[in-house]
Amino acid sequence: MYSIQLFIEGLSNYNFLQTALITSILVGIMSGIIGSFIILRGMSLMGDAISHAVLPGVAVAYMLGFNLLLGASIFGILAALLIGVVTLKSKLKNDTAIGIVFSSFFALGFILISLAESTTNLHHILFGNVLAVSDSDLITTAIVFSIVLVFVVTFYKELLITSFDNTFAKAYGLKTQIMHYALMLVLTLVTVTALQTVGIILIVAMLITPAATAYLLTNRMSHMMIVAAIFSVISSVVGLYLSFTFNWASGPAIVLTAAIFFAFAFIFSPKQNIIFKNKS
Repeated sequence: MYSIQLFIEGLSNYNFLQTALITSILVGIMSGIIGSFIILRGMSLMGDAISHAVLPGVAVAYMLGFNLLLGASIFGILAALLIGVVTLKSKLKNDTAIGIVFSSFFALGFILISLAESTTNLHHILFGNVLAVSDSDLITTAIVFSIVLVFVVTFYKELLITSFDNTFAKAYGLKTQIMHYALMLVLTLVTVTALQTVGIILIVAMLITPAATAYLLTNRMSHMMIVAAIFSVISSVVGLYLSFTFNWASGPAIVLTAAIFFAFAFIFSPKQNIIFKNKS
């Protein structure tokens, strides 16, 4: 109880904690919304690929002294395009192309980081440090948050149709490939902005776990996005509290909180309802 009071007082007194809280909320909402589409489209592996592929961008940006988010965004988008090219121009399946591209980019990132001798920052890059979020990071997150909302609101019907029935969407005349790459671009932006809060390794968990929890609890896409965003925000705030109070790494704290919510949903949800199903 005292720790909660201390956390609330900290929010009143410390600007860095206020910045971390707002950033966590914005990232949580974005992750829940985009993660819902990723779940429905069966693209969890793509989210994992992009999250790992941004590492060399972070390393290059660190070495050249420009914004880490810019470097990560460039390499994330490049990875998505390369995966698409390999899939379209060869007989390899999508998951094979993803495995090749993201493992290559991740390996390149580690080599570049070792060359830059930036191992001090490697822990924060991999696992996140929401308490180190700056005001400029918050502004960037707010801009990406606005882009995500505008994109989803503007193309909600197209995203819905292509997520549930891509074949029908093609027959209907929708540019499914354009929608796919647009979603990949937005996914990359969300992944990059989540870098500070949960880190490269755990970003995919933040995208998938709250959305999967919402999927077990809802039957409508609009409800799923809202519920996923709520669980994601709660997980982010609880993770921030644990990080501030007990000096835990913010990324693992956030992801473990989200995993606990998923465990409860898996056991008690109307779709799953394992306990009552076994009784019947």
